[in-house]
Amino acid sequence: MRLTFLGTGTSQGVPVIGCRCEVCRSRDARDRRLRTSAMVEVDGLRLVIDAGPDFRQQMLREGVVRLDAILLTHQHKDHTAGIDDVRAFNFVDFPTIHSMHIYGNEATIATITKDFDYAFAENKYQGVPVIELHTISPEQSFEVKGFNIVPIEGQHSERFKVLGFRIGKLAYLTDFNAISDSELQKLEGVECLVINALRWTEHNSHFSVDQALDIIRRVAPKRAFLTHMSHNIGLYTEAEKRVPPGVQFAYDGLIIEI
Repeated sequence: MRLTFLGTGTSQGVPVIGCRCEVCRSRDARDRRLRTSAMVEVDGLRLVIDAGPDFRQQMLREGVVRLDAILLTHQHKDHTAGIDDVRAFNFVDFPTIHSMHIYGNEATIATITKDFDYAFAENKYQGVPVIELHTISPEQSFEVKGFNIVPIEGQHSERFKVLGFRIGKLAYLTDFNAISDSELQKLEGVECLVINALRWTEHNSHFSVDQALDIIRRVAPKRAFLTHMSHNIGLYTEAEKRVPPGVQFAYDGLIIEI
């Protein structure tokens, strides 16, 4: 299994528009973060987790010409705004048309249906995205091309839920602020854990670094990677010194073999 970090930044990305901090002015490529997304490839299956506003740029950068499915963690625009660009995959072999399969919880699917209503209209105009929506529940695993995927539910805030995903020995959690013990049990035996860490200090809707490290200690994977980071993390070269062995700040373009 191969995991590619397509983007590792928070909703504003890094650099932040108009910001003159040392991180946003850094020339280190690891300090330049597109909106958070990842690509998973295993035995002929290729899927992307989240398709935010940088989706097109990420697909071009990685040279992706075929995509089987998109898994959505939740409906916020930094995770869904790029969905219109699945058109390229629909028509890459025209006149053969490949539907894009998109998976999300009930609230996310409702938002996609509303925001991209033209893709689901009764009388579509030519060239709109061809999408097949699949509503998933944290209570039940699902399959994509024969591969079992386990949804992991957490809180993005006190009133808002978000999904992560377990695929074999890999688990990917982003935009979590809390997770129940019962959901943590789904991560037993995970060897590679990806988890969000917005900044060093606590936040009302995302894990801080210390909170993410606490989850990592409880899951005890062989390797762990922090993602969905703001410029408040600081320079990569300095931040990487502050995490324990086996834990790494991810960066855009990083590829992991699992």
